Amino acid sequence: MAFGDLLEQVGSTGRFQILHVTLLSIPVLLMASHNLLQNFVAAVPPHYCSAHANFSQRQLSPQEILTVTVPLDQTGNRQSCRRYVAPQWHLLDSNATLKYQEEMDDISLQECTDGWSYNMTGMTSSIIAEWDLVCDLRSLKQMGQTVYMGGVLVGSIVLGSLADKFGRRILLIISHLLMAVAGTGAAFSTSFPIFCLCRFGCGMALSGIGLNTFSLIVEWIPTRVRTGVGTITGYCYTVGQLLQAAIAYFIRDWRWLTLAVSSPFYIFFIYSWWFHESSRWLVLSQNYDKAIKNLKSVAKINGRHKEGDKVDLNMVQESMKKEMSCSQGSYTVIDLFRTPTMRSMTICLGAVWLSTSFAYYGLAMDLQKFGVDFYLIQVIFGAVDIPAKVVINLTMSFIGRRPSQSGALIIAGITILINLMVPQEHQMLRTSLAVMGKGCLAASFNCCYLYSGELFPTIIRQNGMGWVSMTARVGAMVAPMVLLSGDYIPWLPGLIYGGAPIISGVAAMFLPETLGSPLPDTIQDVEDRGSGRVSKTQPKQAAAMQDTEANLLKQVV
Repeated sequence: MAFGDLLEQVGSTGRFQILHVTLLSIPVLLMASHNLLQNFVAAVPPHYCSAHANFSQRQLSPQEILTVTVPLDQTGNRQSCRRYVAPQWHLLDSNATLKYQEEMDDISLQECTDGWSYNMTGMTSSIIAEWDLVCDLRSLKQMGQTVYMGGVLVGSIVLGSLADKFGRRILLIISHLLMAVAGTGAAFSTSFPIFCLCRFGCGMALSGIGLNTFSLIVEWIPTRVRTGVGTITGYCYTVGQLLQAAIAYFIRDWRWLTLAVSSPFYIFFIYSWWFHESSRWLVLSQNYDKAIKNLKSVAKINGRHKEGDKVDLNMVQESMKKEMSCSQGSYTVIDLFRTPTMRSMTICLGAVWLSTSFAYYGLAMDLQKFGVDFYLIQVIFGAVDIPAKVVINLTMSFIGRRPSQSGALIIAGITILINLMVPQEHQMLRTSLAVMGKGCLAASFNCCYLYSGELFPTIIRQNGMGWVSMTARVGAMVAPMVLLSGDYIPWLPGLIYGGAPIISGVAAMFLPETLGSPLPDTIQDVEDRGSGRVSKTQPKQAAAMQDTEANLLKQVV
């Protein structure tokens, strides 16, 4: 008897699974809100130097104050970071000539020593305005997102390993509480460093929620429904992007917005105590009594009392015999680089994941540059994921994994590079190209989860997925910082964001095709495939099972 048969005995698609998957999927809706929160809480309002402290009390309109205190830049717009040393009252003269305006370049300027004035039209507050993260401190905006992504990276390493040791359920409970507390702390932060520290905690919590939600879902449902459940759960994240735009539209204050997307995790923390620990993990951890208790509980909830009473120690041990024997092996990340084929495959996959995440967050985290309402652009960016996932799933099934992965990356890179050549005034075309590029990158994410799961051998698949996931987190960390180079060379960020996917798309061409191929079990299977030798085959049922498991992983994460 396999564990799947044991799960069928106690009920594999009953009331327990419906409630279990539903309650686990609800927090996924708000994962997107935290990933994209920076777009709204750190929106940069138009700003100018405040008037001089000893400014005359003459009755002037706001526009007149700007005229006499803030110079124009080369494009004819008011400068944001400099002002006249002394008010230029002559500029109020309606007969001032253009020549006189040009002579203003010779007048001494100074930095905003009296602070800034912000035009808060469209928002009530922002961390940018509250802590004056502009001009010389403008890089701190991107630093905040980098710190958050750093938390996601650390969380995937720390909480992932702790989950293997202490269990998925308890780590999920801790992650929910950490997200609630850290998010609340961020909402009530009194300084930018404290805000970043709390956001780092949110990033760690997000990794813990994502990893353990996937594990608890996949380990309590049968193989035949994993693809469907994975698709539904994956679209929860997509819907979450649309939900984030709606929440941010109605809650314009950054503190209340942060609290709104964090406080529900207190509720998730409370009801997550109901979740049943994975019986698979309990058996592998030799906690047989708890595993049997959970299986009996599932049978009771599903209305299968008699079948639940039949579950005993011998039945559980027999169902997990294969998994227990496989778990006795010891492999590390180093084994991904020991042999030539594994090494080249691991490096290419690392490049694919890094560039996909890098370009994805480079586009998704800079909505204001498109010059249109960023609530609307967030809705469009979220909605494009829906057709993108449908198209990439079709191409993977009928054309193959390798051309789908490579094509999605190269097309994404090309659209980003083309956007560099489109004039700023053509906002509709620029936005359309950006949406197309973002859709291709979302499709690339879908593809690389499944593709990587099929390329890495069974005995080291978890290590391999951990490695590529880490490279993706690094890409997400670096992406915001690249935007800073645009202050010196405006076209450089777009060149980097567009060039990286094209290079990794070319690298993906050197990966083997896996469509219709048996899954490798050992490193030697991978080496045999790389050298052209025929490796041992796997039963079609096992291949189908692993395919659907990987499909769930790509959708959920």
